[in-house]
Amino acid sequence: MNSLTLYGADWCPDCQRAKSFLKDNTINFEFIDVDLDKEATAKVEAINNGKRIIPTIIYNNKSYTNPNNVELSELLGINEVGRVQLFGADWCPDCRRAKSFLKDNAINFEFIDVDKHEWATAKVEEINNGKRIIPTVLINGIPHTNPDNTKLTELLSINIEKEHKVFDTIIIGGGAAGLTTSIYAQRDRFDTLILEKKNIGGNAFLTEKIENYPGFTSISGPELMDKMEEQAKTYGAEIKTGEEVVGITKKDGLFNIETKSTVFLGKTVVLATGSTYRLLGIPNESELIGSGIHFCATCDGAFYRDKDIIVIGGGNSALEEGIFLSSFCKSVKIVHRSKEFSASKTYVEKLDQIENISTYMNKTAIEFIAGKNETFESLKVKDNDTNKEALISADGVFIFIGLIPNTDSFKDLIELDERGFIKTSGLATTSVSGIFAAGDCREGAIAQVAAATGEGVLASYGIRDFLK
Repeated sequence: MNSLTLYGADWCPDCQRAKSFLKDNTINFEFIDVDLDKEATAKVEAINNGKRIIPTIIYNNKSYTNPNNVELSELLGINEVGRVQLFGADWCPDCRRAKSFLKDNAINFEFIDVDKHEWATAKVEEINNGKRIIPTVLINGIPHTNPDNTKLTELLSINIEKEHKVFDTIIIGGGAAGLTTSIYAQRDRFDTLILEKKNIGGNAFLTEKIENYPGFTSISGPELMDKMEEQAKTYGAEIKTGEEVVGITKKDGLFNIETKSTVFLGKTVVLATGSTYRLLGIPNESELIGSGIHFCATCDGAFYRDKDIIVIGGGNSALEEGIFLSSFCKSVKIVHRSKEFSASKTYVEKLDQIENISTYMNKTAIEFIAGKNETFESLKVKDNDTNKEALISADGVFIFIGLIPNTDSFKDLIELDERGFIKTSGLATTSVSGIFAAGDCREGAIAQVAAATGEGVLASYGIRDFLK
């Protein structure tokens, strides 16, 4: 658990102030009187370069010399509404979204990395009935599992006023396509706002290694997306994460973009909403998501270090993520419904070089099996030739069987094809004048980062023509 030690003395006014503050905010701490403990005196002097400065606080193995109450509030996540603790990890998209929202609204919070503290992982599992779900946010000790920004606004009594500024373009989606659109639009001196439901970077952020983006022989998805985000901000783009768009209407020549928290006004709109992971649609799938079933190796793979896992799928994503998981998992079992992989030859050839990867070809997944603690235990498969069923046991399973465009919210607004992708023409123009589309949500798009950036450029030229 978190440990806080306060080194001080009873006669010290600042020590009394710090003790009162911690007590008033129900923070557990150990007080050690340096007048009674020579070892404590020596420790304080060692921390402060020979000076006996008190109070000196040790919190989670870090030292803080005579912190005032404001600094203690920031350190411990203390606000007017109570103490806020966010259990998460740096690689977790929703954790990044929650952290950004709290920072943007000047909410003090304590971030506790579950990768660095075993007790934190155990606490998260205890709160979520055995499931490792992050972010988990504690407000005055009351847990809230992966609260969206609307929920955080309610819980923390945050006052969010309606946005009255009129943007030249509002981009819905903060992936490679959306970020590139904003970079080009800002260079044309158009005020740009990016609204992102979750985290900046989209699916590319969840990719461990990208080896086919020009200029980089190899770069991680998070690193590449961070560079794009930084460039967009450098040119002046405004970015808001955790803003889920629920409606778009046009009034008096302006688009009203309604989110769960407020309304934004724009002269043009770019839909760069990307896509989400496709489900198998077999028994126990939805019940076990987050409890052994996952869709992002970068997000959840760390939970299965030195354990056995299953990867379902046979395309580039399945093999790429399977190879990544094999670098730290005990074994990786790839299950594919066809006799041959649909992935590129490069990925298929790599499989033969990795000893802890085994393949189960021509096998159809028909059911997920839960164990005694209601977490994933095994996958039931059927041989497509013999119809014989078998169980494949593992600690977890990752599904990579394709993507679905995130366009359902716009089906009554713009023209979509039969699969739900946005129809476009010319400079990324949709069926509605002033609305453009780019990236994986667009009909005919190539699900590659380099292609998405090109589509962002195309959309920016459409914006330029429309506004001029």
